Amino acid sequence: MSTHPPEHLPPEGLPLFRRTVQDDWIDYNGHLSEAYYVLVFGFATDALMAAAGLGPSYRERAGCSLYTVETHVRYLREVSRGAELTVRTTVLGVDGKKLRFLHEMFDGEPTGEPVATGEQFTLHVDRAAGRSVPLPEATRAFLTGLVAPAPPWAGHGIREV
Repeated sequence: MSTHPPEHLPPEGLPLFRRTVQDDWIDYNGHLSEAYYVLVFGFATDALMAAAGLGPSYRERAGCSLYTVETHVRYLREVSRGAELTVRTTVLGVDGKKLRFLHEMFDGEPTGEPVATGEQFTLHVDRAAGRSVPLPEATRAFLTGLVAPAPPWAGHGIREV
């Protein structure tokens, strides 16, 4: 999978995804429960898919979708009830049937250190055939135009104790 950044990135990039932490997302410690970090990242993935032309109408028409095959979430800071979350998505690589990207979640505007990160490896899958198939050319070209360098923390698994 290509991880080389293109010469020129579009100035807009991908839109930011925003979501407010709901009361029922708060755990017994008074902070955002770990499952809801993943839920918000899932919503941000849906927004990425829509921006890339892989939204609901595409899925219905083509019978294809992105399937997550691997994900790595880092919970970096506690998030409180009512926090206004912002997720910034970065495409790290796209190649034929594969897409690698990451989400950075912020409490408020996307500045400073994120409260969580999620890195995902996905495949474009034909649901009826049950196998991966190439991304549509326009989608692949759009995503390739967004490829950016990976931050130093990307691509690492759980650290040993």
